[in-house]
Amino acid sequence: MPGVYGEPEERRDVPESSGVSSQPEPQVQQQLGRAYGVPWQPPSPTTWHGPADQETSMVNQQHWHLQGLGRSELQAAGLPDAQPGEVAESGPSFLPGSEVGQPCSSSPPGEEAQSWLRAIPPIPDEVVVRQKRAPQGSWKVGTLRHGKRVYTVAISGSTHHVYTCGSGYIRVWDEGALHAGGKVPQAQLDFQDRQDCVVTCKLFPDEQSLITGGASQAVTLWDLAPTPQVRAQLTSTGPTCYSLAVSSDAHICLAGFQGFVEIWDLQNQILIRKHQVPVYASRCVDITGNMFWTGGEDTTLYSWDLRSYQRLHQYDLENEILSITHDPGEEWILAGLRTSDIAFLHTLRNEKFKVVMKKYTRHHSLKFASCGSYFVTAKDACISGLEAPSLQKLFQVEESSGILCCDVSSDNQYLVMGSKSSAIIYQLLY
Repeated sequence: MPGVYGEPEERRDVPESSGVSSQPEPQVQQQLGRAYGVPWQPPSPTTWHGPADQETSMVNQQHWHLQGLGRSELQAAGLPDAQPGEVAESGPSFLPGSEVGQPCSSSPPGEEAQSWLRAIPPIPDEVVVRQKRAPQGSWKVGTLRHGKRVYTVAISGSTHHVYTCGSGYIRVWDEGALHAGGKVPQAQLDFQDRQDCVVTCKLFPDEQSLITGGASQAVTLWDLAPTPQVRAQLTSTGPTCYSLAVSSDAHICLAGFQGFVEIWDLQNQILIRKHQVPVYASRCVDITGNMFWTGGEDTTLYSWDLRSYQRLHQYDLENEILSITHDPGEEWILAGLRTSDIAFLHTLRNEKFKVVMKKYTRHHSLKFASCGSYFVTAKDACISGLEAPSLQKLFQVEESSGILCCDVSSDNQYLVMGSKSSAIIYQLLY
């Protein structure tokens, strides 16, 4: 089934090499780790390796452990309600005999557990997503040879241009570049300082601009049309920007640094505020409406008021937070954890639950599709599409090397993922 990039390479992926690359991380990644003071420790073989179907077997509704109940769920289940003010400074309420961080049995729930699960009212579809179709599979279209580690990637839904970012430069790819074997990009945007490294990027909602950050002295604003070029450089107050978030109206940008978040007025290119947060709670940032969210190594997800800058709530997720994303309606926040778990929190109501996987992962990226009917989760060398709100697995792809980042085009037609030296494009099948 051809797409805008032409005939897909294959229906089923064939790994180019076995296993995950054992080469050491480049110097810039070691510096990123040292900046946080938490160097990465390699997982043991028993948790690192495992057949794909082992993880697939866990993505089944009866094996998912819903670990958080909101106020409405507690009342429906006949459980005592939390006292006002408790939620803001404490973690979620949990099912009897279940604590975050404890191993979760892979066997089906017993009769008692099933009765508890039946007591949880389902989340109404219209609350979570606008009803749209979801993909049922994927075709591998091709590979784009970036030449260096792809730390972050973006794909446009209007032009299907792909932007691969890493150390020294950004490469821009179009349909012609892919037809030519994915070796020669349409353009290469060289950094003035070749030691700079982009580790995070965000397309603007109109897809006419891109903002990038990383190990650099500035957060960079790019105009993409008619020719990609620097529009402005927003001088940073920290050495490394680890994550970016852009508001839905493209007026506000958050840039996460170690121990603080910069809040930028993008229209006037003015730094509004340097907002202090807990030192290990700013690796990930996101914006929903008049709130913004931060999380990281300290395992706590924080929500803040974007107008008063006061902390609203904090949720102890018990595991390191590697990524944060939200649904298109900005009603649900998803947090990807080091243990492969995914925490779901409602942005306005006291409702939350967790999908427990209990599998150590080095990388965990999340991206909600713009249609709202599904999201993708990338963990190490595996990327899956899950339907919302049922959480049913739609497709799964295994790559031969670790997946560092991912993005879904705004027209919901293509999935792109970055790895150690290239980006891989998949067409989503409906």
